[in-house]
Amino acid sequence: MSRFVLIARLAIRDLRHRRAQAVLLLLAITAATATLTLGLALNGVTSSPYFRTKAATNGPDVTAFVSSTAQSASLSGASGVNAHSGPYPLASAALGFRGLTVPVQAEGRDEAPTAVDQPDVTAGTWVRPGSVVLERTFAEALGVTVGDRVTLNGRLFRVSGIAVTAAIPEYPGVCYYMTCHADSQSEESGMGLAWVTQAAARSFATAASPVSYVLNLRLRGPAAAAAFATAHGPVSPSGPVSSSGPALLTWEQVQYADNALVSVAQQVLTPGAWLAMVLAVASAAVLAGGRMAEQTRRVGQLKAAGATPALVALVLLAEHLLVALVAAAAGLGIGWLATPLLSNAGAGLLGVPGAPALTLGTVGLVVAVAAGVTLAATLVPAFRAAHTSTVSALENTARPPRRHAMLIAISRRLPISLQIGIRLIARRPRRAALAAASTATTVTAIVAVLAAHHAGDVSAGRFNWFAGLSDPVSGRVSQVMGVLTLVLVTLAAVNAVVTGWATALDARQPSAVSRVLGGTPWQVSTGLSAAQVLPALPGSLVGVPLGIALFALANGAGGVSVPPGSWLVAVVLGTLAAVAALTTVPAILGARQPVVLILRSESA
Repeated sequence: MSRFVLIARLAIRDLRHRRAQAVLLLLAITAATATLTLGLALNGVTSSPYFRTKAATNGPDVTAFVSSTAQSASLSGASGVNAHSGPYPLASAALGFRGLTVPVQAEGRDEAPTAVDQPDVTAGTWVRPGSVVLERTFAEALGVTVGDRVTLNGRLFRVSGIAVTAAIPEYPGVCYYMTCHADSQSEESGMGLAWVTQAAARSFATAASPVSYVLNLRLRGPAAAAAFATAHGPVSPSGPVSSSGPALLTWEQVQYADNALVSVAQQVLTPGAWLAMVLAVASAAVLAGGRMAEQTRRVGQLKAAGATPALVALVLLAEHLLVALVAAAAGLGIGWLATPLLSNAGAGLLGVPGAPALTLGTVGLVVAVAAGVTLAATLVPAFRAAHTSTVSALENTARPPRRHAMLIAISRRLPISLQIGIRLIARRPRRAALAAASTATTVTAIVAVLAAHHAGDVSAGRFNWFAGLSDPVSGRVSQVMGVLTLVLVTLAAVNAVVTGWATALDARQPSAVSRVLGGTPWQVSTGLSAAQVLPALPGSLVGVPLGIALFALANGAGGVSVPPGSWLVAVVLGTLAAVAALTTVPAILGARQPVVLILRSESA
């Protein structure tokens, strides 16, 4: 029998006999790789809808915002310009609908279609006197449909149509990229876009907010848009229109802005995927360590039969790598199928991206990460097993706790359950450290999510940016954070169950001895649970500042957001309660095994 076949048979046999542990490891790595796949697969998924919209609307390569028709004439006649439309008047207005008052940028257009930037009307008809056409994302946030009545600066207009454009970013990024007037900058993130007749747009102008103009330019080559904008700039966003010169917006900037719903999802998923990897490493490490605790005597028997240390290590590595490869394939499939749920760039573009293509780079990275996570978690137990002497492996003794007179004096005053729990921690300090790290990672993610929600609440109270409307970007962030929190909590729950199982398995003989000496099953099971809760306490406390720091790092210039103390206390107490609940079942099962059978099997 070849060495490879022997290793494969032993690994497959171990997996068949310990299916529950294999399933838990598979679940942990699958959740991590699916999150990573989802973040990687979102790259570039909005390119097709944007170009479809640009083609349907004859979108410009450069959109220029100017303060006078003279500036417009200079740009439309510049070298490299192949066609243009406009200049069209642009004015700020207040749109009223069902008790809401929302700032809009009203662009005056002709009733006849134009060759450059003719918005595609997806419902209703194009502008005519007394009517208004709304950008589709803005109309959905407002709840407006064709035929509704709205007011613009107090005047009644009928919504004749809903349209999309590739010349200006969709709501809520309209005014950030357009050169809105200075008095409108405080509302820039919540502005909508509306098309009216040119006469209506000019009538909205005031001394404080005079009319500016928008000019749509098509170049001989779209690739020259950035260079053209730089040469005739400044490049938008650059603040309010001024008499010093135009502000130009390229099609690449519009595509980037329309990708906001997807890009924010990636920004949340990227650190979340690595947090999930940390939890997967912890789960795999505890599983590998627990399996070695269960297989220690078998390792001794293999070595006594002539197995080399390398063979012992390779068997353990092989079975975990096999699970990792299956988990990587499952994670790739789940991430690929879930990507369309987060890849919709919003109503401002035509069509949907659909399922992305998984590149060889994405597949290779996910598989490499899955294998790396498994190797990082398994190498230490495999190395220790390979270098354990045959006699020590056959005896299967755990690390004896260090005894100090002061600790013994203190422990005498503790309840029996705590004494049992502390002793179990002292026997396996590495496992306790992994449990603390897992708890810290989970609390870090939860606190970061709470900090983000708190920052949104504070911003909503300080700035009325959206004037009562929903923010699609914030909604997408909340959606992704909810999914990510679910993944991390699931991984943490798996980790707690795995750690509880490993501790109960490792403590069979000590628990039996404790019961022989007078300990009740309740005291033993409570002690087993305490061995998990005690490391979780420092882990949860460390996770609170780490979560605040993680959000501050991701928020950049947005600063630090500290959730209310009651939220943080609830997270810590809820985490400890969850750990206790998840470890109760393996603790009770471990404490209720017949003492005679345990001692007989351990002495065999």
